[in-house]
Amino acid sequence: MYLISASHATRVRRAGLLWQIGIATALCSAAVLIAQQTSANLRMRGIASGYDYLRRAAGFELPAGPVPFSSSATFARALAAGLVNTARMAGLAIVAAAAIGVVTGIARLSSVKAIAGAARVYVNTVRNVPLLLQILCWAALLQRLPDATSAWRPLRGVSLSNRGLTMFTAGVAVTPEFAALFAALSIYTAAFISENVRGGIESVPRGQAEAAAALGLTRLDVLRRILLPQALPVIVPPTIGQFVSLTKNSSLAAAIGYPDLMSVTTTTINQTGQAIEAFALAMAIYLAINLAISAMARRRFRLEDAA
Repeated sequence: MYLISASHATRVRRAGLLWQIGIATALCSAAVLIAQQTSANLRMRGIASGYDYLRRAAGFELPAGPVPFSSSATFARALAAGLVNTARMAGLAIVAAAAIGVVTGIARLSSVKAIAGAARVYVNTVRNVPLLLQILCWAALLQRLPDATSAWRPLRGVSLSNRGLTMFTAGVAVTPEFAALFAALSIYTAAFISENVRGGIESVPRGQAEAAAALGLTRLDVLRRILLPQALPVIVPPTIGQFVSLTKNSSLAAAIGYPDLMSVTTTTINQTGQAIEAFALAMAIYLAINLAISAMARRRFRLEDAA
C-alpha cells in the first residue's frame, strides 16, 4: 500500500511539473509573439524602438530642482531629475506621515473625548476623500496666497506667496506644487497609519498596561516601554505597505505640474512617441524603489526587534 501511494504521489508531482512547464512555455511564446507584432507595428508607423532616445536632447525645460537641467540635456538626465524629485518627495512625506500617524493613532485612544473625537473625525474624513481631489484642493488653496509683490513675511528673510516659500538666509525655496503634493500625501497616508497604530496598541492585552500602572509608571512610560514595543509586530507590516502606497501615489503629481518621474515620463512620450519603452522603464524604476523601501523597512524592524 505504501509503495502504491508513493508511486501515485510521484506521478502527481511529475504531472504538476509538466503542467507548469507547459503553462510557462505558452506564456513565453505569447510574449514573444506580442513583442514581434508590436515591433512590426511600430516599424509600419515609422516609430523608433529601443532606448537610444535617452541619449538625445530632451528639448523641454523643467523647473529648477536638485538636478540641474536645461532643454539641451538628454532624456536620460530628465528622467534622473524626475527620479530625484520623486525620491525626495517620497522620503520627506514618509517621515511626515509616520510622525503624524503615530501621534494621531495615540490620540484616537486618548481618555480626553475632545482629542479622541478630533482624531477620529480627521481619520474618517481624510480616508474617505480621494487623494487626487485632496492634491487639487491643496494646490488651489496655495494659489490663494498673496502674489510675490505683496508676499507675507512672517520672519526676517522668510517670504510666503503663491510662488512658494522662500528662506533667503538658508537658501531654501519650496514651490507651491511641492508643498501641495507633500501636504496631501503626508496627511492622507498618516490617516491610514494612525489606524495601524491604534489597532496595534489595542492588540496588546489590557492587563499589560494595568500592571505597569500598578507599578507606578506614568502613562507616557507605559506607552513607550510597554505598549508600543509589543504593538510593533502588528503596526509595522501594514505601515510598510502604506509607505509603498505613498510612493506610488506620488505619481499623481502630474495633475498639478510637479516634475516627478511620471510627469517626466509623460512628457518624454509626447516628445518621442516611444510609449512602450518609456512606460516600461518607469514601471521598472517604481518597482525598484518600492522593493528597496520594503527591504529597508523590514531590515530596520528586524534589527530593532533583535536589539
